[in-house]
Amino acid sequence: MAGWERLQETVRLELQQRIEEGCQPGRLAEKLAAAGSDEGKLMEVYRELMELPVAADFPYEEPSDLASIRRLRPGGPRKLVVNWTPEEWRDRFYGAWLGRSVGCALGKPLEYWDYLYGKDGRTGWENIELWFRGADAWPITGYTPEYSTARAEYGLGLSDWSFTSTREKISYMESDDDIRYTVLGLMLLEQKGLDWDSWDIGKLWHGHLTYSQVCTAETQAYMNFAGETSHLHGEKPEDWLLRQERVRMHLNPYREWIGAAIRADALAYGAAGNPELAAELGWRDASFSHVKNGIYGEMFNAAMISAAFAGLDNERIVEIGLSEIPQTSRLAGDVRTGIAIAQEAGSERELVSRLWDRFSHYDPVHTNNNAAIVAASLIYGGNDFEKAVVTSVSAGMDTDCNGATVGSIMGAKLGAARLPASWTAPLNDLLYADLPGFHPIAISDVAERSYQVFLKIRAELGEQD
Repeated sequence: MAGWERLQETVRLELQQRIEEGCQPGRLAEKLAAAGSDEGKLMEVYRELMELPVAADFPYEEPSDLASIRRLRPGGPRKLVVNWTPEEWRDRFYGAWLGRSVGCALGKPLEYWDYLYGKDGRTGWENIELWFRGADAWPITGYTPEYSTARAEYGLGLSDWSFTSTREKISYMESDDDIRYTVLGLMLLEQKGLDWDSWDIGKLWHGHLTYSQVCTAETQAYMNFAGETSHLHGEKPEDWLLRQERVRMHLNPYREWIGAAIRADALAYGAAGNPELAAELGWRDASFSHVKNGIYGEMFNAAMISAAFAGLDNERIVEIGLSEIPQTSRLAGDVRTGIAIAQEAGSERELVSRLWDRFSHYDPVHTNNNAAIVAASLIYGGNDFEKAVVTSVSAGMDTDCNGATVGSIMGAKLGAARLPASWTAPLNDLLYADLPGFHPIAISDVAERSYQVFLKIRAELGEQD
């Protein structure tokens, strides 16, 4: 019934989600505790939670429909004037794919409980530092060491989902959901251009992803979508918007977590230099599985990535990202807090410490805390690719997602030729995605395909090459 988690934990997370959304649960926490593992009683609590209204004094306005989102966004450049030569465009698309791969690979072994949540009274960022120090690899200037004295001394470890991304083994970008969704986004735009919506996302996932390849909100939406479609009759029903609510809401307390935010990249590549369009494509995609800040996270990332292709400074890139989401949202407030912390921090250690202290009340794979880390890392890193990516990973929480997003932005901004060979060379221009036709494939090949998609979309919009 529950999908990603047992029902008892799902309802507990829903209680937390409703509180974060501005609801007052009354005595439902006590009722949940009394329900134990009884599914009937748990579902009764769940139904009551879902009927709760947002409190009248909740200080945020957070719609999920595009028209309302746009009504609440601040002013911004909806489209940028970018005049690169074809060779310069290609360099930036290659840089974006390479940067995303570098950041993902650095953070992938660290996507582990010790760095997500902390351990033994230490924060996640402290444990990351201990791991690298225990391998004589601090400060971070290369991929995560496979061996560290911190394992024996502090009981720290590395992710069981990472196999070849350590310093000793890396020779390509191994399969990861952060890369898989980028490939899926490329496939979608190749097949459909701009003619798609959230229904097509469900069909894309069911056609190319196995149930074991999706997590949290994506698991729930994947499972819920199975009840709204069939293999034999795949046409979109007339009441899809009603069905979409069931897909993204039913037993999905993860609907404001980071899953949508990591799906923005290929869509933004297709809308390079056009942040409003990139944000809209992010909205279409995120609306399948997320609401509110979960949607804004993908729109924010998409707009930043799109703007990065114009080679702007990072402060401007982040502001453009914020210009495509409601300024009345929790996410906008949290990102601005992250920016302020980065502007005031005198060192990376001070930066990540303050970010952890301010945002660790969220689940470590929530949208808001990780978006604040991404923004702060970009501000702190400036034009330095390594500094920005390393900071985003050393902050802890969702290390591979944040490293991938920052790497994508910095790669699109700087171009492949300006990325440090010490980071890009170990990948050998190769990625594996666990998707037919992309397992393996040259990173330069998917970059060229993204460039061709970009040209295709410009033609659809009636723009000149």
